[in-house]
Formats: sequence, C-alpha cells, structure tokens
Amino acid sequence: MSIIPDRTDFTALVLAPHGRDAKLACMLLADVGITGQTCAGVAELRGRVDDDTCLAVVTEESMRHADLTGLARMLEHQPAWSSLPFVVLTHQGGGPERNPEAARLSELLQNVTFVERPFHATTFASVVRSALRGRLRQFEARDGLERLHQSQETLRTAMLAGRLGTWEYEVGSGEFLASPMVRAIFGRGPDDTLDLADFMAGLHPEDRDAVVAAAGRAVQEHTDYAVLFRSYWPDGSLHWIESHARVVVGDDGALRLIGVSSDVTARKQAEQDQRQINETLELRVAERTRELEQAHAHVLEEIRQREQTETELRQAQKMEAIGQLTGGVAHDFNNLLMAVMGNLDILSKHVADDGRAARLIDGAMQGAQRGAALTQRLLAFARRQDLKVEPRDLIELLRGSEDLLRRSIGDQVELHLDLPQALPFAMVDGNQLDLALLNLVVNARDAMPDGGTIRVSADCADLAETAADLAPGRYLRIAVTDTGQGMDEATLKQATQPFFSTKELGKGTGLGLSMIHGLALQLGGALRLSSAPGQGTRAELWLPVTEAALQAAPADPAPEPARASGPLRILFVDDDALISMSSVELLEDLGHEVTPAYSGAQALDLMRGEAKFDLLITDFSMPKMNGGQLARAARELRPGLPILLATGYADLPAGVEIDLPRLAKPYLQHQLAAEIARLVG
Repeated sequence: MSIIPDRTDFTALVLAPHGRDAKLACMLLADVGITGQTCAGVAELRGRVDDDTCLAVVTEESMRHADLTGLARMLEHQPAWSSLPFVVLTHQGGGPERNPEAARLSELLQNVTFVERPFHATTFASVVRSALRGRLRQFEARDGLERLHQSQETLRTAMLAGRLGTWEYEVGSGEFLASPMVRAIFGRGPDDTLDLADFMAGLHPEDRDAVVAAAGRAVQEHTDYAVLFRSYWPDGSLHWIESHARVVVGDDGALRLIGVSSDVTARKQAEQDQRQINETLELRVAERTRELEQAHAHVLEEIRQREQTETELRQAQKMEAIGQLTGGVAHDFNNLLMAVMGNLDILSKHVADDGRAARLIDGAMQGAQRGAALTQRLLAFARRQDLKVEPRDLIELLRGSEDLLRRSIGDQVELHLDLPQALPFAMVDGNQLDLALLNLVVNARDAMPDGGTIRVSADCADLAETAADLAPGRYLRIAVTDTGQGMDEATLKQATQPFFSTKELGKGTGLGLSMIHGLALQLGGALRLSSAPGQGTRAELWLPVTEAALQAAPADPAPEPARASGPLRILFVDDDALISMSSVELLEDLGHEVTPAYSGAQALDLMRGEAKFDLLITDFSMPKMNGGQLARAARELRPGLPILLATGYADLPAGVEIDLPRLAKPYLQHQLAAEIARLVG
C-alpha cells in the first residue's frame, strides 16, 4: 500500500521574480501545508524539477520572454505516470481564451491551471489543493507501476530459474514468435531466427504427426496443448522438448497458441538409464509434469491478478475523485441553503398576517428543504453521511411505507407487498431505508410507462461462501420486481455508476441507485440487480441480520427542549457573510446579544478584549483556522466556555476528530434554540 497520502514534506517550485509575488505565493502555499522554493529563472526551475516535485507556481510575465525550449523538452520526456501541474498567475483578463501567451503556455506546460490576479486566497488554496490531489494520484500510479514492474521481474526470474521459454503461434498467418530461451532450447543462439519452417524441419519424423495432431485438436476444440517430442538441433544432436500451451482468441478474432517449452532431454535420458533399476520412475515423471503445470498455472494466475489489480485501481481512483467532488458540492450547497432557510425562517414571522406572502415563503421553504434532502443523497453517495443505525423490524418499516409508495406510483401501476409475518431485525437507518425503497419503486414505475405490476417482497437468505460483494452469513433480502422494459447487459453493468441514467434529460440525476449502493455498503450489505430486455428488473437489497432488539420507546412523550434562562452574549464565527447575517438575525430574534466574527483570528482577538461571552458558535470549514482549531484556542483562553460547532458536512471529513456538540447546516431557528438550551439551559 502506498504511503504517499501520509507525507508532510510537500514542496512546490515558485518562479515569480517581480515584487513580492514570490514571497506572497510561498505564504499562501504554506497555508495549505506546502513548502515553497523560489527560483530565479526558468533555467533554475527546470534544473530543480524532479520526480518528487508536487507542483510549480509561476507568473505569466516570468515566462513571457524566457527561453522555454529546455523546459518544454523536459516536460515532454516526463515518465509516463507524470504530468507536473503548473499554476500560472495571470493578470486580469489574461485567460487563455483572450491571451495568446496564455494559450502558448497551456500548450508548452501541458498540465496548467490559470489564476487571474487579483485573486482571493481561498481561490488560490482551492486551485493548489486540486493540483496537489492530482499529483498525489500520479505518485500512487508511480507506486503501482513500480509494483507491477517488480511482479514482472519476479515472473521473469521464475521463468529463467525453471528454464522455461515462451512462444506464440498465430494459426491464420503461421507466424511463430520465440523467446531467446526457446531459441536456446532448439539449439539456436540469441540472435538466430526460429520460424515455423525451422521448427517443423527439426521435428523427429516419428513425432511430427503427433505434434501437428495435438495442435489441431487444441485449435479446433479450444483445449490445452501439451506435447512431448524430439527435435534435431542444427548440430545434429537429438533433444526431447516438452511444450504446454493454451488457445487464445485475440481482439481481431485471430486464434493464437501461447505457451511455454522446456528442454527435458536430461530427464528423458535419466528415465532411460534408470528404468531397469527404478520401477517408480513414472511417479517421478508425473511429479515433474505437475511442477511444470503448476509453473504454467502460476504464470496465468499472475497475469489474471495483474489485470484485476489494474481494473480495481482505475475504479478506485474514479470513485475517489467523484466522491470528493460530490461531498464538496453537498457541503457548499448546505451553506447556501443555510442562508436561504435562515432568512425565510425570520421573514415568515413578519408576514404572518399576509396569507399570500406566507404561502410564498412556505413554498420557498419547501423547495429549500428539498435541496437539503438532495444534499443527503449526495452525502450518501460520497459515504459522508452520518447514519443513525439501530435494530429495526423491516416488516414494520415496509408496511409503514406502503401508503407513500402507492401515492408515488400513480393509478396505472399495481403494487403488491409479499411479506412474511415476521423476520429477524436488521441494523439500518429507517429514514435512509425508506428513501432507498422509494427510489427503487419509482425507478420501477418509470420503467413501465404503459403500466404494469411492482412486487415488493422480503425474506431471509443464508450465504455459506464468500461472494464478490458479500461475506458469509445470514441476511435479510428486500426485493423490488417490476414487469417493465428491462435492461441489457451493458446497461445493467453501469446502472449503479454515479450520474448514469437511462431517463430523458431533466428526469433523473443518476444518483438514485448509486445512493442505494453506497447505503448498502455502509450497512455491510449489497445491492444486486438482475434484468433482461423485455423481462423486467429485479433489485435486491441485502442487509445483515442482527440479534439485537429495538429498545422500547418511552411511554410518556418526551419533554419540550429546555430553553436558555435569559439573554446570552454570543460570539458567532463564520467566514460566509450571508450565513453570518442570517444566523445573527435568528439569534437576535431569540433575544440574545450577538457579536459576529468572520475568521478564527478575529474571534480570538475579540475574546482577548474586554468583552465577555457566554457562548461561542463557530463554523467548521474556514480558511487558515477551522472551527476545531478555533475551539482549542478558545478553550485555552476560556476553559469553561460552551462551544457549538456548525458544519455543512453530515459528518466531519476523515481524520478530523473533535469532541464538540455539532449542529448540521442548514438549520432552522427552533433547532438552533434547542442546541443552545442543551448547552447553557
């Protein structure tokens, strides 16, 4: 496993010889954990680039009149895995679409991101992080290639140690390709030729028919080719040769025999010498044959494992990139919804007597809440949502969803629930399971535009052996079957890919099945699809059985949330002015005295002053100092200060562990009041 993600010695080359550009670039790079190394000119930049360089930051004017020939040649001859990222700082209006010089740099430097000045530090940090992530994936590809090279060297060493030579014979053209070891096995030197005519001419007359017949059977019946024969070397000596091969069909449809051969003359001579004194010689021959077969099988297994590893690597890189994108989009979207919903929440109190305005605000609030639901689907796909998992009775959940499902499919589709009286419990998030079931049923409805039948069933299934997507054990299986159009094999393979949809434009995001697939993986289960054109589709959601039981709900209704005893002096920290404005309005409407701050440093300055605060509410994702770092610094100034962390993530990013009360964005006024009451009430 690569250790690149754990590195902390990231370095970037900086070429900005004019003014304070180089110093400023190094400061901004340091803010994202990268050490900047300044260069005096293009020649020094070219000389300091090596395989461990993470990226280069250059100004457009430093490259405009410089000789870039050597740098371009060096970039052209980078290793196959490498494409050094460049961040080019241009003047306003200096993008490649309006600036021929920028276009020229884009072509020469290859992997270029342009940042127009003046720019915000957050923009620069975002561009640098994106370039760094791309470079880290290149480093991982380099490690993968190195491991592949080592594997190939191991295979080559094994072949040499076993004195096995490889060869290939194309049936249609008669082309015969032999490795140097095979040429040596047939008495040729490394530079001598060995074609099919040479091979046939050297065969012992008594063995020629058997060799040809064995090859013919292998080609016609697609069986393994294994033959032992005698061959004359150019010097006239007779040798025994053993060959094994398999028939392979190429992409062009051509049949090829690909195999290995070894010189077993010494073995045959030993057989002849020892036959009279050792009656167990056949056992030794069989043992030697098994060894050869095992070596052959080992070669084929190495090839299979290599291909599988390459496929898994490509898939993992693609899913990681899309997961990071969707998680980031969901976080930013939550921040936008926070500003919208907060202002709507306040505005609704001022138009209570205006029925039309109240309806419009309610409609806008419902739209914003739908957007919040969409972010949950994005976070589910990115596997960053915080699941509330508990033992649940699936029969009860399915029956409770029946009315919603029937309303969702319309009158042209029949819905049948085929459920047993009882099933074991499963560890699930009830809300997310309802959403997953609704997605499956709506997909089934859309596959039957002329009407049809949807059947929802549930049962238990025992898995005795490890499958590709499930471990052995006992599972609950929810199946949604329709009588719709079905899918062909190619569509079925892509059905759970993110953003893939067979629906027309504007009628699907392509995230439904991806979300269900991600939810199943988080719960330790799997989503299985089976379909055929014209025969409908069956979607099975497998969930592990649990022996735990659902805790009984309290008999009495839960008490109303406690409220703060009086007005509080609150320090509210968020780098987004819109969110800060709406949240301050929510807090002041609750009667609190609020002081806003727009960065961690500004908040600490206020705390060091004469003002005393009863509560600190801070956003998590802020430049230079995030909410967790601010909380630790605030506790050093005020050890007993209550702190509430607000975040657009359903769960904090991987590697961040903060033991603080959290309020998920977007939130409404009553949710904010309840969290404050829990902290100080």
